[in-house]
Amino acid sequence: MLHRKVALVTGASRGIGAAVAKQLGEAGAAVIVNYASNRGGADAVVRSIEARGGRAVAIQADVGDAAGVERLFREADDAFGGRLDVLVNNAGIYVTTPLQEVTPAHFDHSFRINVLGAILCCQAACSRFPSDGGSIVNISSLAATKGAAGSVVYSATKGAIDALTRTLSEELAPRNIRVNAINPGLVITEGTRAAGFVTEQLEQEWKAKAALGRVATPEDIAPVVLFLASSASRWLTGETIHPTGGVR
Repeated sequence: MLHRKVALVTGASRGIGAAVAKQLGEAGAAVIVNYASNRGGADAVVRSIEARGGRAVAIQADVGDAAGVERLFREADDAFGGRLDVLVNNAGIYVTTPLQEVTPAHFDHSFRINVLGAILCCQAACSRFPSDGGSIVNISSLAATKGAAGSVVYSATKGAIDALTRTLSEELAPRNIRVNAINPGLVITEGTRAAGFVTEQLEQEWKAKAALGRVATPEDIAPVVLFLASSASRWLTGETIHPTGGVR
């Protein structure tokens, strides 16, 4: 589906990002595996892609830093000849913070990475997409519309991602650059478990809510991203897909 294409996935050292990078690699894309600090995880993703005959490179960068994003794309140019066809904006942070504990520093940090990072990467990607277009897939969250206690800042960042998805789909359509988002519900990842976010009680609650009776894994989300990244979704732009197992 993505033979001779080049894809860049931010925040791809673990969790959803890692699963997406592997899925795109299996589909034939050369993959830039971006990471912020988890070099070991990023290298493992690269090895996994290469073991299946694919091409990949790990590049460190903080997507919330303009200079870091510039370097990320410059090194990606060096790795794959300046070509880019797919951008997956996955990098993001989640910090549970009740309203009364929100600080300007917390707000700024979350929006810098979750929102500004996506915008900076879109700017850089659009200057590299070929004349026949490209695909941007933004990883949002069900929290953007459903909300959750203690997630006021995180939910606001994901609402912003949904808004910029719709806006950029209009702005970039004349260049045949498609922009879509996916809004997963609860996904069990190394990060959510390590942070103590996924508890047994929460997992059981989500299983009860989901029509399909279980909680998602990153491997449930990655094929949706592949669909949006590929020409199979050529008539979709400005859409927000909810891979939630039936949770509304």
